[in-house]
Amino acid sequence: MTQPAAPPDDLLPEDELSKLSEEQRHKVEEFIEEEEGSFNRYKGWLAAFLTGVAVITSAFHLYAAYGIVRTDLLRGIHVGLILFLSFMLFPVAKRFRHRLMWFDVALALLSVATIGWMIYGGDAFTDRNTSPETWDIVFGVALMVLVIEATRRTSGWIMPIVIGLFLVYAFVGPWLPHPWTHRGYDLSRMVGHMYMTLEGIFGTAVDVSATLIILFTIYGAFLQYSGAGKFFLDFSFSLMGGKSSSAGRAVVMSSFLLGGPSGSGVATTVTIGSVAYPMLAKSGYEPAAAGGLLAAGGLGAILSPPVLGAAAFLIAEFLKISYLEVIKMAVIPTILYYFSLYFMVELDARKYGMSEGVFEAVESAWTLSKRYWYHFLSLASIVVFMMMGFSPTLAVFWATVTAFAVSFFHRETALFPRRFVKAMETGTTGVLNVAATCASAGIIVGVVTLTGLGLKFSSIVIDYAGGSLALTAVYTALIVWIVGLAVPVTASYIICAVIAAPALITLGVPDFAAHMFIFYYALLSEVSPPTALSCFAAAAITGADPYKTTLQAWKYTMPAFVVPFFFVLDPLGAGVLLQLPKGGSWMEVAWVVFLIFVAIAALAAGLQGWLLKKTNLLERAMLVVAGTLVIIPVGSLDAVGVGLFAAVFVIQMLRHKRANAVAGTTP
Repeated sequence: MTQPAAPPDDLLPEDELSKLSEEQRHKVEEFIEEEEGSFNRYKGWLAAFLTGVAVITSAFHLYAAYGIVRTDLLRGIHVGLILFLSFMLFPVAKRFRHRLMWFDVALALLSVATIGWMIYGGDAFTDRNTSPETWDIVFGVALMVLVIEATRRTSGWIMPIVIGLFLVYAFVGPWLPHPWTHRGYDLSRMVGHMYMTLEGIFGTAVDVSATLIILFTIYGAFLQYSGAGKFFLDFSFSLMGGKSSSAGRAVVMSSFLLGGPSGSGVATTVTIGSVAYPMLAKSGYEPAAAGGLLAAGGLGAILSPPVLGAAAFLIAEFLKISYLEVIKMAVIPTILYYFSLYFMVELDARKYGMSEGVFEAVESAWTLSKRYWYHFLSLASIVVFMMMGFSPTLAVFWATVTAFAVSFFHRETALFPRRFVKAMETGTTGVLNVAATCASAGIIVGVVTLTGLGLKFSSIVIDYAGGSLALTAVYTALIVWIVGLAVPVTASYIICAVIAAPALITLGVPDFAAHMFIFYYALLSEVSPPTALSCFAAAAITGADPYKTTLQAWKYTMPAFVVPFFFVLDPLGAGVLLQLPKGGSWMEVAWVVFLIFVAIAALAAGLQGWLLKKTNLLERAMLVVAGTLVIIPVGSLDAVGVGLFAAVFVIQMLRHKRANAVAGTTP
């Protein structure tokens, strides 16, 4: 055993941590650990060894992006390295933290052995998947247990419990009532499918983790250690300074710029919040409202191009389309999400009576841009490389190379050896929880494909909905949301993509629209208790009640979640929002976008209780009804919804003029 290390002090950039009090810092680190797992910190030779393994892991994946590595080898080595590091770096329980126990080493070595056996077997190993040998079963069961345990260590108990329920379903199929019944599978068949093919643990989710997610994590680490993240934050605050809603606007903009590279809603929330909260408080935000806005910004970060969250890579793989197509599909929904946040911020400015000149930027946006303009190059290069015909894997490889090269444009951002090693290490350690989740999700996907659960579940949902597309969409949204209460965004999307998406597709929804619908609602887990970690982290910074902060985050985010219903309920809406419009005139396109803006604005004003001025109960009800009617796919109701919104706007305008006239005549 090694000596306990000092408590971790680098979960966040040091310059951001320094802005928090000791109590805030401790709470924030707890929430980050809850999302990413309790992390061991070692000293001496062991720390150097594990750093070396992490750097080699990043180097291997960068080589695999540019070189040629067989698919089965890449996936197997990826899982082996991830499991090895997970058992070495994440304790079995918090009381063993910062101590390497003998059983951690044993599990880490067993992880390598299971992959070694697979690689040693070669093609013969895969060919005997329907009749595994004794050692195949031993190593296969071991790998399944190791994957589940690694997921428990990095993400908590919920995901392993869900996996256990799916495995039980696979074994007891013949004894289940209709329509859940199936033939049932024994241990040999399960091992053959999960361990000896590319349909279980080494399936789509692990493929995406090995070829895209880890590369984007490495890229994000290069941006972090080259100072790009700090530049994006400073640039946003400088650009938005000097107006009544400047602090809120800066949160919205910086969450967009920072979120894509970070890939973490909690990290984005905390990084921005440590800087922004004092300004939000000075502007007039209540602590819970400030925390809700920070959490909403962190949520938007996960769906912001060009990087998006890990689930976006899975969309590309499930649909067999390029990642560039996913980026295109995400552009308009992302704009609408940030429009919703921006509109809410503008309403905040009126609601809280914010004063002008909230803060003064230390340096102007122009000065910052002249000095650090090169940080925009790597961010733009991802899209540029993909538009040039590069695969997403090669695009992010060259974007990482670009980030490394441009860092030397300024001495203080240069990735000299120490920073370079730290970026390579962080690129691997930052992906461990997501990669373990992807491997364990492969077990769930394997059960679904073996048992045909996806089709069964779809037929059940459609039956309950009476064949109604609108009800099926509502039920699907609820299912995704409920699953998201228990598991992270990536796992939520994977599970629901295989069990819930077929119901929408069966009723005529385009597959791309169905998957984007599920992706959107999977994101709600970031701001939904009991796993609303972004909200709880924001509450730790603001000092507000965590659940009041969660309600405020819902207020900020819910208007944007009307958008996915346009994906599935309106064929023209799906084409307009996710693809180039097909078969519709530009007038029809403009009308759909206008309706969405009205729905978002009406719901935002209704939830805020403020439009031009504070709304009364009747006006608030009219706004919520107006937004709801526009969402319902009936043409006549659209007109009623727009009319209600216009009526409230006119009433508010008259009240506003009357109040100004009275104020003008008052001595």
